[in-house]
Amino acid sequence: MQVEGVKHFERLFRLAASLDIDRSDVRRLAAFVNQKLHDMLVVAVAHAKANGRDVIQPHDLPITKGFQERIHEFRKYEVAVALEPVLEMLATLPPLELAYAVEVEEKLPEITGGLTVALAHAFKILDPDLKNPRSEHWERIEKLFDLLF
Repeated sequence: MQVEGVKHFERLFRLAASLDIDRSDVRRLAAFVNQKLHDMLVVAVAHAKANGRDVIQPHDLPITKGFQERIHEFRKYEVAVALEPVLEMLATLPPLELAYAVEVEEKLPEITGGLTVALAHAFKILDPDLKNPRSEHWERIEKLFDLLF
C-alpha cells in the first residue's frame, strides 16, 4: 500500500475511534477489508443470479442499516480512498462468477471506508481503553466479522 493510503487509513482510525495503528496494522487492515469486500461481492453474485441478472448491481450488495450508517460516517470524515488500490487488492482473490456494474465499482471506495470505520468501532467496543490494536485484538475482531459478514 502506498504511503498516502497508509496515512489515510491511520487518520481514519484516529477519527473513528481514537486508535493509533502502524504500518503492520494497515497491511492487516488491507487484507481484512479485501477479504470482506470479496465476501460481500460473493453474496451479491448470489443475489444477482437469483434475480436472473448476469451483472451485479448496487442493490445486490448485502449492506445492512448499521453498515450503511458507517458508510455515511466515513463520508463525514472526508478521507479519500482511491479506487485503483481497491481493485488491485480484489484482483488478488479468486474471480467472481459475474462482473459488477460500474455503479458497484464506484461504491467500492465508500464500502472500504465503511468497513474501516466499522472495524475501528468494533475494536473500541471490545476494549474501550484500547489505544493500539495488537495481534490478539485483530484475531478477535476477525472472528467477530467472519461471524457477521
